[in-house]
Amino acid sequence: MDKTKRYSEQLKHLKDESLYRTMHVIESAQGSHITIDGKEYVLFASNSYLDLCNNEYVKEKTETALHTYGTGSGGSRLTTGTTALHSELERRLASFKKREDAIVFNTGYMANVGVIAALTAKGDVIFSDELNHASIIDGCRLSKAEVVKYRHNDMEDLEEKLKLHKGKNGLIVSDGVFSMDGDIVNLPKLVRLANEYGMLSMIDEAHATGVLGANGYGTEEYYGMEGVTDIVMGTLSKAVGSEGGFVCADGTIVNYLRNKARSFIFSTALSPVTIASAIAGLECIMADRVAALRNNVQYFCDRLHAEGFDVQSDSAIIPVIVGDEQKALAISAKLMEHGYYISAIRY
Repeated sequence: MDKTKRYSEQLKHLKDESLYRTMHVIESAQGSHITIDGKEYVLFASNSYLDLCNNEYVKEKTETALHTYGTGSGGSRLTTGTTALHSELERRLASFKKREDAIVFNTGYMANVGVIAALTAKGDVIFSDELNHASIIDGCRLSKAEVVKYRHNDMEDLEEKLKLHKGKNGLIVSDGVFSMDGDIVNLPKLVRLANEYGMLSMIDEAHATGVLGANGYGTEEYYGMEGVTDIVMGTLSKAVGSEGGFVCADGTIVNYLRNKARSFIFSTALSPVTIASAIAGLECIMADRVAALRNNVQYFCDRLHAEGFDVQSDSAIIPVIVGDEQKALAISAKLMEHGYYISAIRY
């Protein structure tokens, strides 16, 4: 019996449909230029929006933490894994997002999975944007709540579906900046609907933190409505230049997550070295690196416009829609031949 036959067949199908995934091995730090197989490329595909992965200040702070705390955390956060640095990062994140408290998870994926599954139960309803990130979708699947998808950023469709579940408890969850399209959630209407129908509101700030708003505080600052969303989730692995996920909320919700979020309780804590790099990255964001990013985004869009591309973005994600998987792969390969590393994103 060939126990792996069906997997081989599925892999062949992926290749036939131009959906097979491969990896490029990068031999240098994340930056505007990287090295692959000894050749230099201009990098246009990284989430390190503020170029903090190789920042000298961040590396100095990280090196100090390495010598003080060592390499590993030695346990989960609720046993031996919480250092003074973990507590400091959570205080800083809460202040950064203007909330009472914060909790750090090992990844943004684990944050979304843990939070959504912990805060919702059988009999509740989760309203999820149809273009939400996979981690939100998987968190919804792990929950015992009913899941209702609404049309992308369509608040009228959301309200119609809320009316059908009036009187129930639950959650409205959306990306702040959508990871593929780069557009921004209609936060004013989402929060209004959540409050009107008695739902918790939650936004994923993975691609908004360090990017949106005058100071990079995120979607709420972009709209001038700081502190209005019940739950703000984000990552430390993109603009902050480190690793990990976080959730900011009032003290009751954060304490509940410390006691109920399984992806927090049963994971070994992030290394103090990683936490130190996140603290330093936050400091750099607050020292105003965001304006330069916005200028670069606008410059890039302007240059693409001049070459006939219909693109525009208010975030750091600039989608160039090809519309065909095989063509997208071919364009990505052609760009690599000319020294530009831009990933081909397929459904």
